[in-house]
Amino acid sequence: MMGMLFFILLAHVLVVGRSEPTQSWPERGGLEAEGEELGSVDSALVHMTEDKVFQLINASLSFQWAKRFCSSQFSVLTAKQMAEDEEGALLLLRQSQLKEPIWVMDPNKPLDRESVPVSKQYKVLPTLSFSPESKEGHARLDTHFPPLQAVTVCARVQWDQRHNQVSTIFSYAAPVFINEFQLRGRADGADRQVLLALIVHGHHCPYKASFPSDGDWHQVCVSWRNSDGLWAIHVDGEMRDTGTRTDTTREIYGEGIFIVGQDQDSFGGDFTEPFVGNITDLNVWNVTLKEDQIRTLKACRPLENQDSIFSWNSQNFTLNPDAKTVHANIYCPGLLSQRQNEECDVLEGWSSQSTPQYSRLPCSQDLPFVCRTSKNRYLAMKELKEAQSYRPSPFMSHLMQISGDSQVMEEPQAAMSWDQASQLLNVSQQALSETQEPLEAADMLSLMQILSRAAEVPAVANESRPAAELLSQQFITVADNIISSDNAHMWDVVKEVASGPMSVVRSIDRMVTNLNPLLIADRDSVQIQSNNIKLQVQQRNLGETSESSNFCGPHSGNKTGPDCISLSSQQMQELQSNGFRKVTLLNTWYGSLHQIFNTDENIITFPDVSDGSQRSLGTVLGSSVISSTVLGDGQPISMPVRFQLQHKAQNPIGFVYQPICAFWDFNLMPEDGGSWSSYGCEVLSTQEDSTTCSCNHTTNFALLLQIYEVERSPEDERALQMLTFTGCGVSLCGLIFTLILFTAVGVPKSDRTTVHKNLIVALALGQLLLMFSDWASTNHEACMLVTALLHLFFMASFSWMLVEGLLLWSKVVSVNISEERRMRFYYALGWGLPIVIVTVTLTVSLNKYKAETHCWLNIESNIIWAFVGPVLFVLAVNTVVLCRVVMVTVSSARRRAKMLSPSCASKPHTFDLTWAATRPVLILLPVLGLTWLCGVLVHTSPVVAYLFIILNAFQGLYIFLVYAVYNSEVRNAIRRIQEKRKALSFTNCSQPISFLPSQRTPAAFWAQSLPIPSSLESSESSCPASSTTSSSLVFKNESFRKDSFVSFSLKPSSGNQVVELTAFKPSGC
Repeated sequence: MMGMLFFILLAHVLVVGRSEPTQSWPERGGLEAEGEELGSVDSALVHMTEDKVFQLINASLSFQWAKRFCSSQFSVLTAKQMAEDEEGALLLLRQSQLKEPIWVMDPNKPLDRESVPVSKQYKVLPTLSFSPESKEGHARLDTHFPPLQAVTVCARVQWDQRHNQVSTIFSYAAPVFINEFQLRGRADGADRQVLLALIVHGHHCPYKASFPSDGDWHQVCVSWRNSDGLWAIHVDGEMRDTGTRTDTTREIYGEGIFIVGQDQDSFGGDFTEPFVGNITDLNVWNVTLKEDQIRTLKACRPLENQDSIFSWNSQNFTLNPDAKTVHANIYCPGLLSQRQNEECDVLEGWSSQSTPQYSRLPCSQDLPFVCRTSKNRYLAMKELKEAQSYRPSPFMSHLMQISGDSQVMEEPQAAMSWDQASQLLNVSQQALSETQEPLEAADMLSLMQILSRAAEVPAVANESRPAAELLSQQFITVADNIISSDNAHMWDVVKEVASGPMSVVRSIDRMVTNLNPLLIADRDSVQIQSNNIKLQVQQRNLGETSESSNFCGPHSGNKTGPDCISLSSQQMQELQSNGFRKVTLLNTWYGSLHQIFNTDENIITFPDVSDGSQRSLGTVLGSSVISSTVLGDGQPISMPVRFQLQHKAQNPIGFVYQPICAFWDFNLMPEDGGSWSSYGCEVLSTQEDSTTCSCNHTTNFALLLQIYEVERSPEDERALQMLTFTGCGVSLCGLIFTLILFTAVGVPKSDRTTVHKNLIVALALGQLLLMFSDWASTNHEACMLVTALLHLFFMASFSWMLVEGLLLWSKVVSVNISEERRMRFYYALGWGLPIVIVTVTLTVSLNKYKAETHCWLNIESNIIWAFVGPVLFVLAVNTVVLCRVVMVTVSSARRRAKMLSPSCASKPHTFDLTWAATRPVLILLPVLGLTWLCGVLVHTSPVVAYLFIILNAFQGLYIFLVYAVYNSEVRNAIRRIQEKRKALSFTNCSQPISFLPSQRTPAAFWAQSLPIPSSLESSESSCPASSTTSSSLVFKNESFRKDSFVSFSLKPSSGNQVVELTAFKPSGC
């Protein structure tokens, strides 16, 4: 008895022939030998491979129910076009000799189709509008009516809520009988309903059918047939009233007048019961429409092969001046009907070439199917089942004792009945409350399967709201026991079989979605709560209010308040403007799941980039789970939500947590029940004990906390920040002075000087923005602008560093390109390429471009590679250039050493070669950007971090010293300015003297003919072996003192004469 009841509750292998006994199935044949352990029923239906188990379910279900059944068994449907699945399904079909097709899923489509949002569908129709002031407003159909053996009239009606009098929606009067066919309505203020009554042959039917007086559009169809006098009233696709008490001796007279919006006390006149509201989409048929045809009209789809007497599309009517024609947006739930008729994939069999044959059939058709699971999971479940059969747990023993022999899960069925679900949940709740011993792993699996099946109970119309609330409370109580922190240790065993605690969350979502119409049948809100779960269902009429929606979990005593999730009033107004009338909000809070999730299980690894101050240790679930589902007019819709969750973990010394806004995606890793994802979610703000997030959809949300071990102390961080700010300030000053010197002192123009200037401008602008970037971090728009400019100018800095390398390469390796063409290429590379990179990056990923807490690129996504990638390329190229320069320099130094006399070498040969290799490295490091190479090792040690800051924050100062202070061109330009000033001062004290030789006399001859003063000596050569000659030109002036003279010294240098001016200022000046 115990083993049989457990088999019923657990229902692991639920495959029963529909019309033949189990024994009639063929022998196992080619099944795996490992199946020998199974019983005769199991082994004929299960196939094991090396790591998978396939189970043929020979009970026909629709595609959606087949998926749900496999999910309840912690498995999934087999997928098409997957070799292993095809092989397993083929073997099972051959062994069972099953000729029917089986369901298969498309691996490229989401597994959980129920979570896919459904968009609102509308149709714009011309509408007759009747105002309260109009007493004569009506429309007359310009159509000939023959005698009618049957008739159906359908229209969409929007009743004015202010009107509470009896009104006639339409009336048909014949010449021989006035009240031939008429539909009347009256408002019932107490119940806020509009009651409908049909008049046929003058017989007034009772006011029984109704629709809500809510200002919304409602479809009304009335029909009658002469054969049996049957009449019916359908409202919104459902029959609301019917009867046969009419005169069946005659048909409806022809040649009549059909009036919309008024009754007829005489043929075509004497209007006394005006309609107030709007009417559209009125059509008349001379047959009685079937219910499926009426539902088709409700979905705004045309009837096939069914002609009408009057079609609204023809607009063939005469309008009274008191009535108006307007256009209205009509909600059409056509998408729901399409989903009911959509087709799904099936495996029909194999061709003669042993290739699988796939086709598509309506998803609502009942077919067998194959579930697939992992071998380890299947064997673990089998082991738990056998252990429970031989030695039931205290909970299971008590459950079987109080349940009797109720076989409520005997076979896979489309849905558990209300009574079965209520009975099973009741005994489960009772056994949980009365059993003192803790639950075992098999108990939790059984309860999870009970919840999975009970969640599919439909909202039966004849069940009351208290019954639905009781069933929901029992469901929540059982679920609370499963995910209680007391059972956290058991989940390590359960996870080998089940898909984790989020499967319980999924069952709760399905249960409340199914039962919400009953839960809020006569009120706007209901709340169900247990120790760890809080559930709330709200319904709002968007015509009455568009306020924001807020749902919060229990108060926890935190200063920032409880966990909350909200939809803004703007979102509510958008729903109303899109035509939605009612919105249902299903919100749930789970307070114990963070204690169940293991730190290294079911947690997705997010991209992690460390700046060296912290080392990532992993990610944990660090908050409660809160969920939101939005139903607009009964359809699931996806909307942006905002939520605030409290941190459940404290920051110990030496560790920090970085919150990540995430949601549980059931379509990720479906065999494992899903996984966490952060797609579409972002952090809005973070406080000490809470984080506020925003996501662009509705589902189950939580905070994942990325754990970092602090590798640099706060003192190091402050010191590095201060050093960075100081270094950038000094560097900026150095760059500005360098640019001023290059511009003001008249450094000879060259491509090398132009490249230097552009590099200095890009670096200066980048470091200036970097110094003040923290001030913009509080404003999102300003911070985004600063981030883009920082990206641009630092990218331009490295681009010009690349240009520096290419220019240097062209000097070392002869490149035959004109200077003009070369500079155009350099400008395109230095400024054009960074602009393109920044523009493309912003266009592709604007929402993920900026970091959350500071004004720089987002290092938690791939956006950072829009900067790091080009930088690494520049550094690689410039490293090659530097190595080539060092090789050329050392080679030149060796050749020069061989040419020089040993007596001229004042230093050892080794020192010359070392200096020849070191000198270009020291000179080229700042402009080639190679100091950034140490950034790769910045996370290894604080010492490397300090070195990196010093080398790069003071880059501008280094450029100022090397390329301005110790640059011979700059120093010569300054010297020329000084000499020019001295010469100008000299000419102000004496008569002008022509220092230039006559053009008639060659300069060399003129210089050689002048006496050379003995007081002037030449000391230009430092090597006796290398002699040079020099000449001086001396000019006497009577106004000069004796010791005053002006001389020119001419000396040959590399074949060209250099004139050196020496001027001594007279003492009298």
